[in-house]
Amino acid sequence: MNILVPQIKHAGHVGMNKVYGVMKHLNGACIPIAVVPSSSWHASHSPSSTSASATSSLSISVPISAVPSSSVPSSAIPLSSVPGPVSASSSASNSTTFSPFPTPSQASVPGVYPATDPKTPPPVNSPLIPDFAPAWAAAYNKAKKKIAGFTLEEKVSVATGVGWQNGRCVGNVPSVEPAAGRGWPGLCLEDSPLGVRFADFVTAFPTGVNTAATFSRRLIRLRSLLMGKEHVGKGVNVALGPMMNMGRVAAGGRNWEGFGADPFLTGEAAYETILGMQSAGVQACAKHLVDNEQEHKRTQSSSDVDDRTQHEIYTHPFLKSVMAGVASVMCSYNQINGTYACENDKVMNDIVKREYGFQGYIMSDWQATHSTHSANEGLDMTMPGDVTFNSGDSYFGANLTAAVRSGSVPQARVDDIATRILAAWYLLGQDAPSYPETNFDAFRPDDEETNAHIDVQEDHFKLVREIGAASTVLLKNINNALPLKKPRSIVLIGSDAGPGKIGPNQFGDQGGNDGVLAMGWGSGTANFTYLVSPLEAIQRRARKDRTSVSWFLDDFNLARAGNIAIGKSAALVFINSDSGEEYITVDGNQGDRKNLTAWHGGDNLVKAVAAQNKNTIVIVHSVGPLIVEPWIEHANVTAVLWAGAPGQEAGNSITDVLYGVYNPSGRLPYTIAKRVSDYSAQLVLGGGPQDILSIPYTEGLEIDYRHFDAKNITPRFEFGFGLSYTKFSYSDLQVSRIKHQDTTQSDLEHAWEAGKASPVSQGSSTALWLHRPAYQVTFNIRNIGSRYGTEIPQLYVNHPPSAGEPPALLKGFTDVAIPAGQTRTVTINLSRYDLSIWDTVQQGWRKPDGPINVTIGASSRDARLHGQIPVSSHS
Repeated sequence: MNILVPQIKHAGHVGMNKVYGVMKHLNGACIPIAVVPSSSWHASHSPSSTSASATSSLSISVPISAVPSSSVPSSAIPLSSVPGPVSASSSASNSTTFSPFPTPSQASVPGVYPATDPKTPPPVNSPLIPDFAPAWAAAYNKAKKKIAGFTLEEKVSVATGVGWQNGRCVGNVPSVEPAAGRGWPGLCLEDSPLGVRFADFVTAFPTGVNTAATFSRRLIRLRSLLMGKEHVGKGVNVALGPMMNMGRVAAGGRNWEGFGADPFLTGEAAYETILGMQSAGVQACAKHLVDNEQEHKRTQSSSDVDDRTQHEIYTHPFLKSVMAGVASVMCSYNQINGTYACENDKVMNDIVKREYGFQGYIMSDWQATHSTHSANEGLDMTMPGDVTFNSGDSYFGANLTAAVRSGSVPQARVDDIATRILAAWYLLGQDAPSYPETNFDAFRPDDEETNAHIDVQEDHFKLVREIGAASTVLLKNINNALPLKKPRSIVLIGSDAGPGKIGPNQFGDQGGNDGVLAMGWGSGTANFTYLVSPLEAIQRRARKDRTSVSWFLDDFNLARAGNIAIGKSAALVFINSDSGEEYITVDGNQGDRKNLTAWHGGDNLVKAVAAQNKNTIVIVHSVGPLIVEPWIEHANVTAVLWAGAPGQEAGNSITDVLYGVYNPSGRLPYTIAKRVSDYSAQLVLGGGPQDILSIPYTEGLEIDYRHFDAKNITPRFEFGFGLSYTKFSYSDLQVSRIKHQDTTQSDLEHAWEAGKASPVSQGSSTALWLHRPAYQVTFNIRNIGSRYGTEIPQLYVNHPPSAGEPPALLKGFTDVAIPAGQTRTVTINLSRYDLSIWDTVQQGWRKPDGPINVTIGASSRDARLHGQIPVSSHS
């Protein structure tokens, strides 16, 4: 969304006492840990589920509220798709009948979490796939009954926003008057993917890319649950997130909102985010559909993508979103292969609604609707309603009503639109009288009549602090420079170490760079109720050790920066790099970053300090990769912490890692290259005012680490990399088949084993047989160091060369907490989908010919164990 509005004023900084550890009470909510077999400790969900167990047959089955906050740091205790109606313009590819769930979900079906309601999703560690079919069916029945009494104009109004700034929220759907039982209250749609935008007394959560860097499904789920609770508390019906752009271009402006540069990681994070948000009662919105990978000319560009790349990379997170029961999807600004995303029949109808079986509704990004006939191509809602902001006209509204009456848009299609929108409302139980009314005004924050100033923060700062620490990546640590050990004196250097000159909300939509970087800029932001700077937090901590603390927050006076570092026990240099949406330009960066170097001459600042201090520690707050070659091998740069954009507890989070309160376990969700040219995709610039800029995705499947591996390019730091204050060893890999008692879809499983593509039909890509666990990979990890720590084992699939895939594909991960000297057994499950490639001729998923290998490692390039998928007797 490209929305810039006046800045909202907030209460001043609120001091927070340090409360660290597992979140114990979530306003009565409890994240369950599934009951598991003895000696098995599951740490994720299926289809690529993982578990970890102590070799001493440790069995863990407790609610989170039972975990004492005084125990080891919270990272020690990991918590534990259905077919829908095809829109009028869609046509089935063949006559195959298909149902993802072959028997009623109330019965026991292997691999299925039965009769799932969005309010009660599977636990974080469940190996079962949620079945939302009964909940959707009930919601559809209610929606059809409701709209049966609507007039044509009322049905159309459900799909048409009221116009820019004509309601309390960034998007507003009008109510239907309560005559003859037809009443419906309308919808409030509000950003953002990290908190409630334009509202006061809310939490500014860590960015999506930081959350992904934890590689922790538990933390991803908890973050989204608490964000969902805050949206509900403010009376929001639709939270406009998660954002799932792929980070194809390292300089892409909105990469920080997403979950990194890998489709599997992004898909898993999207899945957990949607389950968490919707369990709180708010509708999630998966965005942006699709190929919205740069800000430059995002409304006047065509992303030209082949079918296989589209399926295996860019639409995969939307498939996972549908499996999570997502209520809504947002189509993007750009064209896809020459057709605007919001009128693209192939993407909206053919892939999302038919192939994935999506039963919710698709809304446009703000001003991304281009025609009335887009309703025939799969668009269900236009936002914010007007053609352009405050234009007073709409492609829907009266124009859609006229199109129905003329026959150019079928009446059945408008019925389908209204049904989808109301069904999502019923699915989340928003018809309940207890659901809060909107109690804030995004555009008139000082209006006391429309702003109740409801404080929805509770104790959510604890989780923000934990994620900030868990997402911090230790890139370098020479001679155990970290953690700090009661240094005699330290100095903090760089503006990123301190607060902004005016306050954390001095720039509208965070469109400026002053002080510590805790988020990027644009519509994906939230205002800070407070922001803890590193200077504030480190001073507080240093007092315990009687450490002398000094600081210099000027980025440009290099001589003085170097001089103040002389003689200090440690010099902490803070640098950053920012980006955001194209409607705001900061320091010459119009959304996308114009380079991958540190802002404010940060490279020179590091070198100036390192020239004078032999224990220079660099802390990087950045929205994405930076080129660190000018200083990374400097002998006096002893440690580097990559802190990303961690939200309102930025200072406390980095302090916890610096002092060893939290042993860093973050991993890079993207590759840090040695040269910008080493990346496979670059920003496409140029284009006149009326031109449609062509952006060819010629790299195909080879984005980020896949490209580095395929072209044998050595990165500075690879995808998945991250050090710890301890060390781990891997052993005892075993790969086996998982046998199911269910035989109702064995013919499809046997066909897949024989290399045949999955059938083309409604919901075929979210089929149970394709996604439930089929193979089990187990191995041991031992903490061979002297500190408690969390390891992030990663599973990469290696296809045979004939498959045409990059050398290694991430298909599994977990976070495993291990005390010093102890061993844990880890299990990662793989589905048939995880091992499949997209067949562009048969339009289905198939097993490639030849042996499929698996690699277990600590990063994409740190391989520890190797194995092979067993061959079935049916193949």
